[in-house]
Amino acid sequence: MNAASLFRERYGTEPTGLWAAPGRVNLIGEHTDYNEGFVLPFALPQRTVAAVGPAPAGEWTVCSTLEEGTISFGATTPGEVTSWAAYVAGVVWALQDAGFEAPGARIALASEVPVGSGLSSSAALESSVLTALIDLGGLDLAIERRPALAQRAENVYVGAPTGIMDQSASIRCLAGRALFLDCRSYEVKQIPFDLAAEGLAILVINSNAPHQHVDGEYGARRKSCEEAAHILGVPALRDVPPDGLAAALDKLDDEVMRRRVRHVVTEDQRVLDTVALLEQGRVRAIGPLLTASHASMRDDFEITVPQVDVAVEAALSAGAYGARMTGGGFGGCVLALIDADRADVTTEAVEQAYGKSGFTAPTCWIATPGAGAARL
Repeated sequence: MNAASLFRERYGTEPTGLWAAPGRVNLIGEHTDYNEGFVLPFALPQRTVAAVGPAPAGEWTVCSTLEEGTISFGATTPGEVTSWAAYVAGVVWALQDAGFEAPGARIALASEVPVGSGLSSSAALESSVLTALIDLGGLDLAIERRPALAQRAENVYVGAPTGIMDQSASIRCLAGRALFLDCRSYEVKQIPFDLAAEGLAILVINSNAPHQHVDGEYGARRKSCEEAAHILGVPALRDVPPDGLAAALDKLDDEVMRRRVRHVVTEDQRVLDTVALLEQGRVRAIGPLLTASHASMRDDFEITVPQVDVAVEAALSAGAYGARMTGGGFGGCVLALIDADRADVTTEAVEQAYGKSGFTAPTCWIATPGAGAARL
């Protein structure tokens, strides 16, 4: 069932309109966003669609094709609405907290973005609802400000300590481009990423290993980075230059913290190097940077799991130019840069490797850079 059909079934009327926002794949730049560094995501064709219609002021009702029943709420405070509906209530709260009058609304949601896969289904949900409420209420909220507001809904209301990347990608990406985002200034640059013209493709491999941000591991990584920045006397780890990394590491006594810092500093540089290569049209040349990013996430940031490590190795063995886990870690997806005509071969290699390891079979598909949130 799609969002419009669900709206008609639950609310007995036609929606005012449909708004959609995509999930995202992060090409490179993991756990750099909350360290005020650089990221390079692109939007997926898979989207969350919100069918939305008006309701009395101060009243919101939401339902989803993935959930039973409906959930209604009025003005709330963080933590008051729980489960999946918290993402919707969080957007309403964040709008109100920023001084906007969020219009009452009935909302029906349908999503193509796999939940728990590291493709940011939560940001797609937040961004579709936020875009709908802005349009429905005629709110004067510039697109540059919208990602931070959606992030605040997730950070403060839901309690997930995510950075700004996911919401920025879901709202600001363009089709056929990767979004180079400075997570300190929020400045963006649209980077050409025409894979088909080069005979290339990005194969996304959903490891089907559980993935969850609202747990201790993600928060622990963020806390460690913030503590390290404090010890080093810099506003954020983004301010540690690559040529100053060795000196910075000498100032840290904790070996785990040293590894975390090394990942962030080197990952920021890998993003910059990837952007430079793409701007030169050297798409294949980014492969080694992707693979180096994965090694850093595995060894220094310690956020991979056996399923994603096996997927990366299998893809590389099948001829991928580069491969890495994408997303916050502890499960989720792998992306592999491959020749477009090698998708079936690469998929088969990963499936065979999973079979030998006794893992649940992965799900694979080609990702084409899509557009950000908009009314349909």
